[in-house]
Amino acid sequence: MFWRMTGLSTASPVDSILDKESFTLEELLDEDDIIQECKALNTRLINFLRDKAQVEKLLRYIVEESPEDAEKKQSFKFPFIACEIFTCEIDIILRTLVEDEELMDLLFSFLKPDHTHSALLSGYFSKVVICLMLRKSTPLMNYVQGHQEIITQLVDLIGITSMMEVLLRLIGADETMYTGSSETMKWLEDTNVLDLIVDKFSSSESPEVHANAAEILCAITRYAPPALASKISSPSFVGQLFHHALEESRPKSVLVHSLSVCISLLDPKRLASASYQAYRSNLSHGTVVTASPETVDGMLSSLGDLLKLLEISADESTLPTTYGHLQPPFGKHRLKIVEFISVLLTIGSESAEKELVQQGAVKRVIDLFFEYAFNNFLHHHVENILVSCLESNKSLLIDHVLVDCKLVDKILNSEKNPTLSTDPSKPTIPTEGRAPPKIGNSGHMTRIANKLVQLSNSNSTIQTHLQENSEWSEWLTNVLLKRNEVENVYQWACGRPTSLHNAGRDSDEEDMRDRDYDVAALANNLSQAFRYGIYSNDDLEEGQGSLDRDDEDVYFDDESAEVVISSLRLSDDNDSSSLFTNSNWFAFEDDRGGSSLTSPSDNTADDAPAKVDNEEQDNEEDTADEVILDQIDKVAPFSDDMETIVLGNGPTKEANGDDSITPEVASVEPEDKQIVPNGVLENETTKDDATVTSPDPVSNKKEEVADFEMEASPKVEPQMG
Repeated sequence: MFWRMTGLSTASPVDSILDKESFTLEELLDEDDIIQECKALNTRLINFLRDKAQVEKLLRYIVEESPEDAEKKQSFKFPFIACEIFTCEIDIILRTLVEDEELMDLLFSFLKPDHTHSALLSGYFSKVVICLMLRKSTPLMNYVQGHQEIITQLVDLIGITSMMEVLLRLIGADETMYTGSSETMKWLEDTNVLDLIVDKFSSSESPEVHANAAEILCAITRYAPPALASKISSPSFVGQLFHHALEESRPKSVLVHSLSVCISLLDPKRLASASYQAYRSNLSHGTVVTASPETVDGMLSSLGDLLKLLEISADESTLPTTYGHLQPPFGKHRLKIVEFISVLLTIGSESAEKELVQQGAVKRVIDLFFEYAFNNFLHHHVENILVSCLESNKSLLIDHVLVDCKLVDKILNSEKNPTLSTDPSKPTIPTEGRAPPKIGNSGHMTRIANKLVQLSNSNSTIQTHLQENSEWSEWLTNVLLKRNEVENVYQWACGRPTSLHNAGRDSDEEDMRDRDYDVAALANNLSQAFRYGIYSNDDLEEGQGSLDRDDEDVYFDDESAEVVISSLRLSDDNDSSSLFTNSNWFAFEDDRGGSSLTSPSDNTADDAPAKVDNEEQDNEEDTADEVILDQIDKVAPFSDDMETIVLGNGPTKEANGDDSITPEVASVEPEDKQIVPNGVLENETTKDDATVTSPDPVSNKKEEVADFEMEASPKVEPQMG
């Protein structure tokens, strides 16, 4: 650590305690530096903590509740520090723990039923056990194998998320779990851990227990030892799941989470994250569960009872909404049933497709699509169901959707009446006294209609059905095609996205980062910004060089600008107050025109005329003149010697014979050459009077300019001719 370096070292509080003849573990735990010292492998400290007596004290802080009258640091700080010492993964301390049977018994005594299981200590316990799984997997699994009651105790505590995570990793169903202990886990395949978990659906009323049990089972379907994988996909296990799900006395959370497990069995990748998929691609072991025909048949045996629940809502009460009220609400359990049907159609099982058609499942979900016009979750799943049927190229499903379910007619009827129905028998009822709102599933109907048009080019059955419907042809020409043209974002005048190759971008920031910066323009403008005092600099004299110096040599050259550009592209935090994100100080190569510098003003000097031919100017030129005069007035006072002030707004032009100057150049009369914040004065000519001529001759009044100049530069005393 830095305090041990020569000349910088200070006495560590931990070393000061270790220097004492007698001290306690609590004195060390009370020091804030103890974790840093452990990570720095302080030899004296580790030799003290590795002792069995000290490891036992650390474990007691983790597994035992503090007395009610104990100090706060004993109840909160010491257990936290004890947990952190173990998770520092110091091998000699972990070895002391796993090689001692009594210490392991003390650790897992936390799982006993008569023990209190607070959320705080449960988290510390899980962190220590998971650390042992990662660093001492073989000794730990050998201990658990010899004490198999630990599995039962963990299942009993599955409602606590920390315990669920321990059980999840213990049975090898976690994507970040160790990979070299598959041999030590084979004994788990012979246990009844799956039966213990699924029984929680019938023995517990807690939704948290049901959710955690389902999460473990879903994780097993994604990655599990072969024996567990084959067991969870067996028809008997699936039948057990449906038995618990369809019990009338059980809460609806059992149905929802049981169907989640079935969905994961049908499509294991569905509930897996992208990071998990990347992890799985690097694994050479483990089994991905796939639903066998026997598994699907086990699900279909209970499909009839499951579809009956689509007619019943879990909550018969009225749910008020912003657009009206639902009577009854759709409910989570019916949404999960529709999702299950959607996944069942994607696996390509002919028996499943026939059963769904015979049971009228597809027809019922289409009716629900139009009855609940504002449930976008439902619309998403129904759209997937219809697309699966239409893309299957199977006449059974296509004819059922187009003929039996009358999909096209229902879409056309909804388009004729795009507002919410006021029929009180419908489940979605608009608010009384207000105009009915427009239905919320128009977007999904448009997508379904476009899919029909797309598939009609390759499927004669769909094409024939659409051509026979004259109303469809009229609606396609007069409504759908025009709607697609309006909703085609690639044709919008706003230019977002700018081209078809950017269609996959998630944000405008990616497009900004990928554009090519003009290095020369960026370097030049940054130099001008610092030279004219727009941004402060500690060394003002050095920062305000003369105009004889090359602009790109003042502060930033091309190489420096490239460094700035790299920082711009690497930065994730685009602070609007930053110098480099102000569009006035850099330009893109394809956005800038000409070779002039970017002006701080919205009206550049190039827009102003070089000479004034008429006495009347438009408002835009008057505004530009006022800005330029204001900049001139703030530069320097008038004096006997004429000076030329370059404002950096364009190329410098010589004064004309009629004493008028261009907006880029102003003539002033300072006494001597002076350096001012916004520019550099150079002696060129000498005249008797100070003259500043505006592009507007009418407003060219020397007295007003002189008075205004004196107010702008009070510190420099002007000399009037």
